[in-house]
Amino acid sequence: MSTSVSSPLFRVKIFTLFPGLFPGVLGASVTGRALDQGLWRLDTVNIRDYAHGKHAQVDDTPCGGGAGMVMRADVIDRALRSQYTSIENKPKNLIYVSPRGKPFDQDMAKAFSQDGDVGILCGRFEGVDQRVLDAWDIKEVSLGDFVLSGGEIPAQAIVDASVRLIPGVLGAKDSLNEQSFSSGLLEYPQFTRPREWNDCIVPQVLLSGNHREIYAWRQRQSESLTKQRRPDLWGRYVASKETKTVKE
Repeated sequence: MSTSVSSPLFRVKIFTLFPGLFPGVLGASVTGRALDQGLWRLDTVNIRDYAHGKHAQVDDTPCGGGAGMVMRADVIDRALRSQYTSIENKPKNLIYVSPRGKPFDQDMAKAFSQDGDVGILCGRFEGVDQRVLDAWDIKEVSLGDFVLSGGEIPAQAIVDASVRLIPGVLGAKDSLNEQSFSSGLLEYPQFTRPREWNDCIVPQVLLSGNHREIYAWRQRQSESLTKQRRPDLWGRYVASKETKTVKE
Protein backbone atom coordinates (compact mmCIF):
# COMPACT_ATOMS: atom_id res chain seq x y z
CA MET A 1 0.00 0.00 0.00
CA SER A 2 1.33 3.42 -0.87
CA THR A 3 -0.09 6.86 -0.38
CA SER A 4 1.21 9.30 -2.99
CA VAL A 5 2.13 12.75 -1.68
CA SER A 6 4.40 15.55 -2.88
CA SER A 7 6.73 16.31 0.01
CA PRO A 8 5.70 14.63 3.28
CA LEU A 9 7.43 15.63 6.51
CA PHE A 10 7.55 12.03 7.72
CA ARG A 11 8.01 8.88 5.66
CA VAL A 12 7.68 5.34 6.96
CA LYS A 13 8.19 1.98 5.27
CA ILE A 14 6.68 -1.10 6.89
CA PHE A 15 8.27 -4.47 6.04
CA THR A 16 5.64 -7.10 6.80
CA LEU A 17 4.11 -10.40 5.76
CA PHE A 18 0.68 -8.82 6.14
CA PRO A 19 0.56 -5.53 4.22
CA GLY A 20 -3.24 -5.68 4.28
CA LEU A 21 -3.14 -4.75 7.97
CA PHE A 22 -2.06 -1.22 7.00
CA PRO A 23 -2.94 1.57 7.30
CA GLY A 24 -5.34 0.06 9.84
CA VAL A 25 -5.99 2.52 12.66
CA LEU A 26 -3.43 4.85 11.06
CA GLY A 27 -5.97 5.61 8.34
CA ALA A 28 -8.46 7.03 10.83
CA SER A 29 -8.79 10.17 12.94
CA VAL A 30 -5.89 12.65 13.09
CA THR A 31 -3.29 10.32 11.57
CA GLY A 32 -5.63 9.46 8.70
CA ARG A 33 -6.36 13.10 7.98
CA ALA A 34 -2.65 13.91 8.08
CA LEU A 35 -2.01 11.06 5.65
CA ASP A 36 -4.64 12.42 3.26
CA GLN A 37 -3.16 15.92 3.59
CA GLY A 38 0.30 14.67 2.65
CA LEU A 39 1.95 15.45 6.01
CA TRP A 40 3.33 11.92 6.11
CA ARG A 41 3.69 8.95 3.80
CA LEU A 42 3.14 5.25 4.37
CA ASP A 43 4.57 2.47 2.19
CA THR A 44 4.27 -1.24 2.90
CA VAL A 45 6.67 -3.87 1.57
CA ASN A 46 5.44 -7.46 1.39
CA ILE A 47 8.37 -9.58 2.56
CA ARG A 48 6.88 -12.66 0.92
CA ASP A 49 7.37 -11.05 -2.50
CA TYR A 50 11.12 -11.58 -2.03
CA ALA A 51 11.01 -15.27 -1.18
CA HIS A 52 12.27 -17.71 -3.80
CA GLY A 53 11.07 -21.17 -4.65
CA LYS A 54 7.78 -22.82 -5.44
CA HIS A 55 6.32 -22.20 -2.01
CA ALA A 56 7.80 -18.72 -1.44
CA GLN A 57 9.16 -19.83 1.92
CA VAL A 58 9.98 -16.94 4.26
CA ASP A 59 10.90 -18.98 7.34
CA ASP A 60 12.71 -22.13 8.41
CA THR A 61 13.37 -24.21 11.51
CA PRO A 62 15.67 -22.68 14.17
CA CYS A 63 19.26 -23.84 14.20
CA GLY A 64 19.95 -25.75 17.40
CA GLY A 65 16.38 -26.98 17.62
CA GLY A 66 13.38 -25.58 19.36
CA ALA A 67 9.76 -24.82 18.67
CA GLY A 68 8.44 -22.63 15.91
CA MET A 69 10.04 -21.09 12.85
CA VAL A 70 12.45 -18.21 12.23
CA MET A 71 12.19 -15.63 9.43
CA ARG A 72 15.02 -16.06 6.94
CA ALA A 73 17.84 -13.52 6.67
CA ASP A 74 18.17 -13.81 2.89
CA VAL A 75 14.49 -13.07 2.26
CA ILE A 76 14.44 -10.05 4.57
CA ASP A 77 17.69 -8.79 3.06
CA ARG A 78 16.18 -8.82 -0.42
CA ALA A 79 13.11 -6.97 0.84
CA LEU A 80 15.28 -4.29 2.44
CA ARG A 81 17.46 -3.92 -0.66
CA SER A 82 14.35 -3.40 -2.77
CA GLN A 83 13.85 -0.11 -0.91
CA TYR A 84 17.36 0.92 0.08
CA THR A 85 20.08 0.75 -2.56
CA SER A 86 22.64 -0.35 0.03
CA ILE A 87 23.13 -0.83 3.75
CA GLU A 88 24.94 2.52 3.82
CA ASN A 89 21.88 4.27 2.40
CA LYS A 90 19.36 2.92 4.90
CA PRO A 91 17.54 5.45 7.10
CA LYS A 92 18.99 6.34 10.48
CA ASN A 93 15.99 4.78 12.15
CA LEU A 94 15.59 1.30 10.74
CA ILE A 95 14.00 -0.68 13.54
CA TYR A 96 12.74 -4.16 14.37
CA VAL A 97 9.91 -4.37 16.89
CA SER A 98 10.91 -6.95 19.48
CA PRO A 99 10.22 -7.61 23.20
CA ARG A 100 13.98 -7.58 23.85
CA GLY A 101 14.46 -4.12 22.34
CA LYS A 102 14.91 -0.71 23.90
CA PRO A 103 11.59 0.48 25.38
CA PHE A 104 9.75 2.88 23.09
CA ASP A 105 8.97 6.21 24.72
CA GLN A 106 7.93 9.77 23.95
CA ASP A 107 11.51 10.91 23.35
CA MET A 108 11.94 8.19 20.74
CA ALA A 109 8.67 9.17 19.06
CA LYS A 110 9.86 12.77 18.92
CA ALA A 111 13.19 11.74 17.42
CA PHE A 112 11.47 9.63 14.76
CA SER A 113 9.10 12.47 13.80
CA GLN A 114 11.99 14.91 13.47
CA ASP A 115 14.32 12.61 11.53
CA GLY A 116 11.72 12.18 8.81
CA ASP A 117 12.49 8.63 7.58
CA VAL A 118 11.73 5.44 9.49
CA GLY A 119 11.76 1.80 8.39
CA ILE A 120 10.01 -0.80 10.55
CA LEU A 121 10.56 -4.54 10.24
CA CYS A 122 7.64 -6.57 11.58
CA GLY A 123 8.60 -10.03 12.74
CA ARG A 124 6.46 -13.14 12.93
CA PHE A 125 6.84 -16.71 14.22
CA GLU A 126 9.79 -17.03 16.65
CA GLY A 127 11.51 -13.93 15.31
CA VAL A 128 14.12 -12.95 12.74
CA ASP A 129 17.52 -14.46 11.90
CA GLN A 130 20.02 -12.42 13.94
CA ARG A 131 22.42 -12.12 11.00
CA VAL A 132 20.21 -9.75 9.01
CA LEU A 133 19.67 -7.57 12.09
CA ASP A 134 23.44 -7.34 12.58
CA ALA A 135 24.25 -6.83 8.89
CA TRP A 136 21.85 -3.90 8.57
CA ASP A 137 22.49 -2.59 12.09
CA ILE A 138 18.76 -2.66 12.78
CA LYS A 139 17.73 -1.18 16.13
CA GLU A 140 15.43 -3.31 18.24
CA VAL A 141 12.54 -1.43 19.86
CA SER A 142 10.04 -2.82 22.35
CA LEU A 143 6.50 -1.67 23.09
CA GLY A 144 6.50 -3.39 26.48
CA ASP A 145 7.19 -6.53 28.46
CA PHE A 146 4.78 -8.78 26.64
CA VAL A 147 4.69 -10.91 23.48
CA LEU A 148 2.34 -10.44 20.50
CA SER A 149 1.77 -12.57 17.43
CA GLY A 150 3.69 -10.12 15.24
CA GLY A 151 5.15 -6.67 14.95
CA GLU A 152 2.30 -5.03 13.04
CA ILE A 153 0.35 -3.77 16.07
CA PRO A 154 3.46 -2.29 17.76
CA ALA A 155 4.46 -0.74 14.42
CA GLN A 156 1.12 1.05 14.18
CA ALA A 157 1.48 2.32 17.75
CA ILE A 158 4.99 3.61 17.06
CA VAL A 159 3.90 5.37 13.88
CA ASP A 160 0.84 6.87 15.55
CA ALA A 161 2.92 8.29 18.42
CA SER A 162 5.42 9.75 15.94
CA VAL A 163 2.98 11.16 13.38
CA ARG A 164 0.96 13.14 15.92
CA LEU A 165 4.13 15.09 16.79
CA ILE A 166 4.50 16.38 13.22
CA PRO A 167 3.70 20.11 13.00
CA GLY A 168 0.17 20.61 11.72
CA VAL A 169 -1.16 17.15 12.61
CA LEU A 170 -2.75 18.29 15.87
CA GLY A 171 -4.60 21.58 15.87
CA ALA A 172 -3.41 23.06 19.17
CA LYS A 173 0.29 23.17 19.96
CA ASP A 174 -0.49 23.44 23.68
CA SER A 175 -2.27 20.07 23.57
CA LEU A 176 1.09 18.41 22.92
CA ASN A 177 2.84 20.29 25.69
CA GLU A 178 0.23 19.34 28.28
CA GLN A 179 -0.02 15.61 27.58
CA SER A 180 1.55 12.80 29.56
CA PHE A 181 5.36 12.54 29.39
CA SER A 182 5.87 15.92 27.68
CA SER A 183 7.06 17.40 30.99
CA GLY A 184 8.27 14.15 32.52
CA LEU A 185 5.00 13.72 34.42
CA LEU A 186 1.71 11.92 33.82
CA GLU A 187 -1.13 14.12 32.63
CA TYR A 188 -3.53 15.62 35.17
CA PRO A 189 -7.22 14.51 35.26
CA GLN A 190 -9.51 16.00 32.63
CA PHE A 191 -13.14 17.10 33.02
CA THR A 192 -15.87 18.53 30.78
CA ARG A 193 -19.64 19.22 30.84
CA PRO A 194 -21.95 18.51 32.53
CA ARG A 195 -20.66 20.20 35.69
CA GLU A 196 -22.40 17.60 37.84
CA TRP A 197 -22.69 13.95 36.84
CA ASN A 198 -23.51 10.89 38.93
CA ASP A 199 -23.25 12.97 42.11
CA CYS A 200 -19.72 14.03 41.14
CA ILE A 201 -18.89 17.69 40.54
CA VAL A 202 -16.08 19.17 38.43
CA PRO A 203 -13.42 20.65 40.76
CA GLN A 204 -14.34 24.28 41.40
CA VAL A 205 -10.86 25.57 40.62
CA LEU A 206 -11.29 24.53 36.97
CA LEU A 207 -14.38 26.73 36.72
CA SER A 208 -12.81 29.72 38.46
CA GLY A 209 -11.21 31.31 35.40
CA ASN A 210 -8.05 31.86 37.45
CA HIS A 211 -5.37 30.47 35.13
CA ARG A 212 -2.62 30.66 37.73
CA GLU A 213 -4.61 28.56 40.21
CA ILE A 214 -5.68 26.15 37.47
CA TYR A 215 -2.07 25.62 36.42
CA ALA A 216 -1.00 25.04 40.04
CA TRP A 217 -3.84 22.55 40.59
CA ARG A 218 -2.97 20.63 37.44
CA GLN A 219 0.71 20.56 38.35
CA ARG A 220 -0.08 19.14 41.81
CA GLN A 221 -2.34 16.51 40.27
CA SER A 222 0.32 15.49 37.74
CA GLU A 223 2.96 15.21 40.43
CA SER A 224 0.67 13.20 42.73
CA LEU A 225 -0.38 10.77 39.99
CA THR A 226 3.18 10.27 38.78
CA LYS A 227 4.50 9.65 42.28
CA GLN A 228 1.72 7.15 42.96
CA ARG A 229 1.57 5.27 39.65
CA ARG A 230 5.01 5.63 38.09
CA PRO A 231 7.75 5.89 40.73
CA ASP A 232 10.33 5.40 37.98
CA LEU A 233 9.18 8.56 36.20
CA TRP A 234 8.85 10.40 39.49
CA GLY A 235 12.45 9.60 40.41
CA ARG A 236 13.72 10.94 37.09
CA TYR A 237 11.54 14.04 37.39
CA VAL A 238 12.84 14.86 40.89
CA ALA A 239 16.43 14.24 39.79
CA SER A 240 16.03 16.54 36.77
CA LYS A 241 14.61 19.31 38.96
CA GLU A 242 17.51 18.96 41.40
CA THR A 243 20.02 19.10 38.55
CA LYS A 244 18.36 22.22 37.15
CA THR A 245 18.43 23.89 40.59
CA VAL A 246 22.16 23.17 41.01
CA LYS A 247 22.94 24.65 37.57
CA GLU A 248 21.00 27.81 38.36
